[in-house]
Amino acid sequence: MLLIISSTLALLIFSLFVFLLIVSPGKPKPVTDFNGKPVEGSFSEKVYLTIGGVRQGMFIRGKDPSNPVLLYVHGGPSFSEFFLIEKYPSGIENYFTVCYWEQRGGGLSFSPQLSKESLTLDQLASDAIEVTNYLRGRFKKEKIFVMAHSGGTAFAIQAVAKYPDLFHAYIGVSQITRQAESEKLAYKYMTDKFSAAGNSRMVNEFKKYPVLEDDCFLLPFFNSVLRDKSMHELGIGTMRNMKSIIKGVFYPVWTCRAYTLREKFNIWRSKLFFINKSRLRKQILESDIPSIVTRLEIPVYFISGRHDLTVNHDLSEDYLLKLDAPKKRFFTFENSAHSPMYEEPEKFLELLTRDILQEN
Repeated sequence: MLLIISSTLALLIFSLFVFLLIVSPGKPKPVTDFNGKPVEGSFSEKVYLTIGGVRQGMFIRGKDPSNPVLLYVHGGPSFSEFFLIEKYPSGIENYFTVCYWEQRGGGLSFSPQLSKESLTLDQLASDAIEVTNYLRGRFKKEKIFVMAHSGGTAFAIQAVAKYPDLFHAYIGVSQITRQAESEKLAYKYMTDKFSAAGNSRMVNEFKKYPVLEDDCFLLPFFNSVLRDKSMHELGIGTMRNMKSIIKGVFYPVWTCRAYTLREKFNIWRSKLFFINKSRLRKQILESDIPSIVTRLEIPVYFISGRHDLTVNHDLSEDYLLKLDAPKKRFFTFENSAHSPMYEEPEKFLELLTRDILQEN
């Protein structure tokens, strides 16, 4: 009997390994038209560069190299989002040449030789400027657009404030402001919800992190599985309709064909053993972005989901009201939580092309 069980288990493991190899060719999908056919003259490639003294990777996709260039700065922090970009395509590569840069320490840019001490907001901002200048040189553009999401906004907005002449406009999706305050608001919302539902088990789990009484519990709560699991369960996490991290994040990473099997392992090595042990998440939690960046010299657009409590919608809107900029607009996506570009991709594309691209 033990032999049969062992043989069956070995066969299952082998079958899983073969399946993962098949779905891991390591090549991003081609840029396609609205009928799903590859666009002639388009490009979709994986690029590696030395940025900030370390090897970093990115996906660069576009229909036409003469189009405006957009640098997409993902969140996380330093946790790749390209698997969601492929799963929920918006079609922005038909209007922009898009660089999906994977930040140092994460995704394509993970290396066990990289020191945790080098993973800081200042260093990521410096890296972003290096990537920007690479794109400007390669595509012969004086300026590019930059769009940052969630954790990426904490340093991207600082890079833009320091080097405004490199950019047409700044687009902050789920713009971070004072994340410590955001976490407290989310904590209260979730505990109130679970209490109203009579879920004493979850209420007791939250009592292990009394963040409303003691700030020293903020970072452990921010890093906890309880936080992410509860946010997804209540529809205020990555997406309003993404109720499971396993189904919504874990599985899609393993089935994304843009990564090799080794690169997929590195995504999780980074997430579990590197990023959370660096100073980066603590820096994001403790930063007061509205005090650091009070003015931008270029047009600014903030986009938030109405149901986003991962990065509080109202705090982002209040920040934009006070931010000094030559042009600024705030957009609320009524049916989204933390990721409006994936939750309402058609509306997002219309906003980028009609309200942002045409204005700049």
